[in-house]
Amino acid sequence: MTENLAHSNSSITKRSIYISGHRTSISLEQAFWIQLKEICTDKGVSINECITQIDNRRIHKSEPNLSSAIRVFILNYIQKNGEK
Repeated sequence: MTENLAHSNSSITKRSIYISGHRTSISLEQAFWIQLKEICTDKGVSINECITQIDNRRIHKSEPNLSSAIRVFILNYIQKNGEK
């Protein structure tokens, strides 16, 4: 059972979101989508709002990959605040 859970959390899930009013798709492992949803709940923002903020910081820093920026955001959040 643990093996099946690990596989389901590592499988890539593509979701459509809106960033600054434009629709786009983002692919992340299911575990990251789950953690991002928990972070957004803690912060009181929608997933779209949170990803827009991440994207704005990413563009400002000239980082090329939004999916990677989201993963790093989640990792930094967990390191600062602990995992829920």
